Amino acid sequence: MSVYQTRLRRGGIFGLIGSLLILAGCATHHNESTTASLPDEGPFRVEQDLRFSPDGWPEALFADLYLPTGQASEARHPVVLMVHGGGWQRRSREDMAWIAEEVASHGFAVLNIDYRFAPAHTFPAQLYDLQLARQWLNRHADEYQLDAGRVSGFGFSSGAHLIALLALVASSDSDLNQPHGGPETRLHAVVTGGLPSDLMAFGSGKLIRQFLGGEQQDIPEIYRKASPISHVTADSPPFFLFHGAMDMLVPFDQAKRFQEALEDHQVYSELYEMHLRGHVTSFLTAGEAVDAAIGFLVGPQARQQEG
Repeated sequence: MSVYQTRLRRGGIFGLIGSLLILAGCATHHNESTTASLPDEGPFRVEQDLRFSPDGWPEALFADLYLPTGQASEARHPVVLMVHGGGWQRRSREDMAWIAEEVASHGFAVLNIDYRFAPAHTFPAQLYDLQLARQWLNRHADEYQLDAGRVSGFGFSSGAHLIALLALVASSDSDLNQPHGGPETRLHAVVTGGLPSDLMAFGSGKLIRQFLGGEQQDIPEIYRKASPISHVTADSPPFFLFHGAMDMLVPFDQAKRFQEALEDHQVYSELYEMHLRGHVTSFLTAGEAVDAAIGFLVGPQARQQEG
């Protein structure tokens, strides 16, 4: 029986909600900068099930596009490319819908996407899917009044891994930019939750083995290339990291070491440490982290990357 089921039996749903609310306010924001005030909440509309993969792609991929409607008609929207978690092999973009709604209500367009799953599709298939989605934003910028020069990323867990990898690869000379990446797929800021930044530190666990297609001892270079921490350069975009301090699935050290790698290259970052929370609870109680992340995206540290 899970801890959530136990709490439900002992205290009912209200006891569980109370526990989550207590956890939600327990965090330390490391390297917090002075950020701009959050824009007022406003209305948005959703274009659902837009196909962003081309004909002939191994799998048809879709996304939901959230568009603010409270701005002047000529205004272009800054964009957030959003990617769900699930161990690279399950879940759906619906998991991120509540975050997409929150971000869109503060004036961002949000493209909340699908990607191909392991083990049927192994790395770098998922990275290619994200590169396609980023290219789709460039092509459809005029149609949806998108600011293709100000596209950020937001992901949780395996989605955090993929969005971080997209941003870092596009800001480097990695061969993973071929054939679908390159400078036109750059992100100017990134938000990650529960980020597995160094896959080499996990050995050959089942999820990673299925994602990468083999044991680390047999394909060590693939494990290195699939690790975001291996691609940090001085040209990397700023990062906002949120992570559960008691995460046993993706240890907090993964976020700490990644932030240290960014600092070593003089790349700006913030770390929102969520106390008393593990991997799942850091997502379920991420409301204040999301607010802080939006503040980061509208603040000077992210905006300085424009242009």
